[in-house]
Amino acid sequence: MSVRLVIVDDHPVVRDGLRGMFVEQADLEVVGEAEDGERGLAVVARERPDVVLTDLRMPGLGGAEFIRLLAERVPSARVLVLTTYDGDDDVLPALTAGAIGYLLKDSPREEVFRAVRAAAAGETVLSPAVAARVLNRVRTPAPAGLSERERTVLSLVARGSTNKEAAAALFISETTVKTHLAHIYTKLGVSDRAAAVAAAYRRGLLP
Repeated sequence: MSVRLVIVDDHPVVRDGLRGMFVEQADLEVVGEAEDGERGLAVVARERPDVVLTDLRMPGLGGAEFIRLLAERVPSARVLVLTTYDGDDDVLPALTAGAIGYLLKDSPREEVFRAVRAAAAGETVLSPAVAARVLNRVRTPAPAGLSERERTVLSLVARGSTNKEAAAALFISETTVKTHLAHIYTKLGVSDRAAAVAAAYRRGLLP
């Protein structure tokens, strides 16, 4: 039996190239395609493919949220990411959201074919570079969590408070606020306020 496949990528040339590749494989059938996550959800819901081969960064809905919605609405479809991005902020959220595999676009076509077949069979597939990142993250001790006071400071920052305003609200000195922020940056692996807030929301450290 052939593996039914939907391609989701915002670049027409990529979709055309992938479709042309899969034509050569008698057991791999492209049954639909879409240029963004919103259309991808509709196509997948209609076609009920075995595998969804998707990029991550697309206009509108994309990335981990698209994968999460796919897993929620069409759990029978296996999601295989094919992208140029291999950073932790792309790989880990995608896998956590439900992707069964993660390949880079410079992968040889035979590797892509094998990955699609493996994904359809329920097997996890990671490109070597991605596998190394995942393994490194598993082996690296998790940073210490934020203290209650650090969470409070970061919560005020997230609401737009300046250091002076946060200090006044907590009845501490502005220098103490800066010290708390320095500790927060270190624990979250960031270098500024905006990145700290974004990382905290992403990790569920802020409501």
